[in-house]
Amino acid sequence: MNQTKSARWLPGFIALGIVWGASFLFIKVGLESLTPLGVAFWRGAIGGIALLAFAVATRTKLPAKLVHWLHLAVIAFLLNSAPGFLFAYGETQVSTVMAGLLNATTPLMTTLVILVAFREQKIDRDQGLGIFVGFVGILFVTGAVSGFGDFSWQGTAALLAATLCYGIAFPYSKRFVAPLPYTSTALATAQVLSSAVLLLPFALVFGTNHSDWNAGSIISMFVLGALGTGFAYIWNFRNIKLAGSTIASTVTYITPVVAVVLGVLFLGEALSLNDLIGGLLVLLSAMLVQKRLRILTRRRRPAESGR
Repeated sequence: MNQTKSARWLPGFIALGIVWGASFLFIKVGLESLTPLGVAFWRGAIGGIALLAFAVATRTKLPAKLVHWLHLAVIAFLLNSAPGFLFAYGETQVSTVMAGLLNATTPLMTTLVILVAFREQKIDRDQGLGIFVGFVGILFVTGAVSGFGDFSWQGTAALLAATLCYGIAFPYSKRFVAPLPYTSTALATAQVLSSAVLLLPFALVFGTNHSDWNAGSIISMFVLGALGTGFAYIWNFRNIKLAGSTIASTVTYITPVVAVVLGVLFLGEALSLNDLIGGLLVLLSAMLVQKRLRILTRRRRPAESGR
């Protein structure tokens, strides 16, 4: 990859890692005024409106077929609505440090889903090792190795359920959404708008606030919605286009680091030795299951080109 092309994708890559890593801080601040359902709904609604305005300004055509909207609604549920609620609920029980670290289990969950639901896709020994390392990392991050301490089973289960949703979404998206003939802006707009529509009935029935809005929660929802839930998807698609999916997906290694740093600096949360060990093991697991690190399996040499 030449330097000119690298210079084009690198700023967006770094910005995406920071925005997604900061999402856990914004969720925690938003919970000062909102319920977990409220956080999930408003981030989707604000993100959807921001993307719709951008789509109109750029004259982007949205999907036209109902079947396409149905596939995007499934992705919206798996990538936005359900995880948005689960992460927010989880952060009512645990720290942003723990939420950010467990978010890095997404590649592990994706591999497990492919193993169970797409059995024609075999995993190698390194990916099997990655699954084991990932579970050990989870034991450290959650504090299970020392009896769980003050951590919440409910919060932990919610966070892992959220990353499981991501794990289901990626192979589903690859099969049903990636082939659709629309721009990244059109797909992102339809997806995020769908997530808000899916949560709207629940927001109307149960409400979104437990107390009055304050400045912190308002700012957090606008940043989380417009950037973290809105334009971040366009940036991600752009990174994939410019740098390739392999490099673009490594943003998952940045987000937990950002989440931990912001949680410690701005919320005064503690980073324990268990968190550090567990976080490193989870990142190692991600590298193994994504085939970026080989320990037990040799890399295949490229086939001879006849030269």
